[in-house]
Amino acid sequence: MCGRFALTLPNDALAQLFAASPANTLPLLPNYNICPTNPVACVLAYAGGRRIGPIRWGFVPDWYARPDAGPLLINARAETIATKPAFAAAARKRRCLIPASGFYEWEKTETGARLPWYVTRADGQPMVFAGLWQNWADDTGRHASCAIVTTPAGADIADIHHRQPLILDASDWALWLGEVGHGAARLMQPSPMGYLRRWRVGPEVNSNRASGAGLCQPLA
Repeated sequence: MCGRFALTLPNDALAQLFAASPANTLPLLPNYNICPTNPVACVLAYAGGRRIGPIRWGFVPDWYARPDAGPLLINARAETIATKPAFAAAARKRRCLIPASGFYEWEKTETGARLPWYVTRADGQPMVFAGLWQNWADDTGRHASCAIVTTPAGADIADIHHRQPLILDASDWALWLGEVGHGAARLMQPSPMGYLRRWRVGPEVNSNRASGAGLCQPLA
């Protein structure tokens, strides 16, 4: 799964990376502890091109009476997004890209302790998660929300946790966004061996109020 991540690229660099027009309301960066319900930078495709703007992390199905009327849906399992009522329409029509520098995962030990790890791409390039988004409306207007698509964990991190975000290479962005036709389902695979690296980090990241670059530094 993915329950916390970091993004350190400046917003202008993100816009350039995706060839996207940036919204004026993008979240402030860097952020080393992005948490559920935070606004996250999301890349969407429109007829006129790509746009990157803030979307609430925590998918709100359209039948919720309010955003907290049911479970907080921060992840969407790749194996079931095409059939699960909450995600099926978004999987067909509203896919997005969610940039990250790395994500945190917690390993459960035999004693019940939870040990935090930080995971990045082995080549040092930014990560790009596959996401789903949609608008939810109430009497105050329309509110966009998103979820990160997950797959079974690849070999690089399977000993830490059994799930991981679906991470897309640049060559796959257009297909996931629906800019080049159909076939995005074939992208929903775990990362191959050697794609990711990870290291232990300190327990400070266990708090969703923690901040600063030290959160993702290797544990001494």
